Amino acid sequence: MKRRNTASKQQVLNTLKSYGSAMSHDMITSEITGFDRATIYRVLNRFCDDGIVHRIVGDDGKQYFALCINCAEKKHKHNHFHFRCTQCGKVECLQGEIKVSLPVDYALHNFNGVVSGLCSRCT
Repeated sequence: MKRRNTASKQQVLNTLKSYGSAMSHDMITSEITGFDRATIYRVLNRFCDDGIVHRIVGDDGKQYFALCINCAEKKHKHNHFHFRCTQCGKVECLQGEIKVSLPVDYALHNFNGVVSGLCSRCT
């Protein structure tokens, strides 16, 4: 089902595009005016459901949201590590899909791994 484009969806999408890496809900909320926190959460959850963004649970316990680049072409994989800089807070996707060996009759649906340290700007 095609969803209608709303002002809140467009502002959240534009904010994620302009930032260039994963953002927390608080970061997005600080960039957008005119919409409450619940509306922004609903937009982000809908984007996750629709494959527009993917959710990253950081080692700091926060949820971050990153645009899914090339997901329509099936090039972007969600089963990859992420890196969170402990100084500036930047969260970014690391290249390379993770392969996990599971017991027989187990099926992997999702993997979320976060590595933390200092990014190239902060070292």
